[in-house]
Amino acid sequence: MKEIKYPKSFSHIGITVPNIREAVKFYSEVMGWYVIMKPSIVKKESDTAIGQMCIDVFGDNWEEFEIAHMSTSDGIGIELFSFPHGKKEAPEFNPFNTGLFHFCVQDPDIENLTKKIVEAGGKQRMPIREYYPNEKPYKMVYVEDPFGIVFEIYTHSYELTYSSGAYSK
Repeated sequence: MKEIKYPKSFSHIGITVPNIREAVKFYSEVMGWYVIMKPSIVKKESDTAIGQMCIDVFGDNWEEFEIAHMSTSDGIGIELFSFPHGKKEAPEFNPFNTGLFHFCVQDPDIENLTKKIVEAGGKQRMPIREYYPNEKPYKMVYVEDPFGIVFEIYTHSYELTYSSGAYSK
């Protein structure tokens, strides 16, 4: 049987935060993400599929954690985790090391979203810049949420931003 090749879709991302209720508030009020499942506690136990899966993923050195599920407008899931004994500050931003560097959200009103992030306790890490000055009206900026998690904002889709001929003046 011939294998069919196709690009896989993005389902969700898991983000560890110091305070799950503050994170749900920030991401729902500032980012506009939908709350799919309010914060709840998961305890270590092997009697359920979820409990066993968490033991498989996290090992034996945990007793419980909090989790909440959110969704972006295009159906990408955001899993928020908060572990009681984990470090409560984000690691130093170092894009040069192997690992997750950032995620990116899209909003045509980049200036207003950046302002809302800063007003909610986050940071703007750079000026808002045009990606292709004098070619495409696309902008981007790196920001940080109030918990130290770095992410990027684009005004246009990934495909339009990087494709040639998608927009020219």
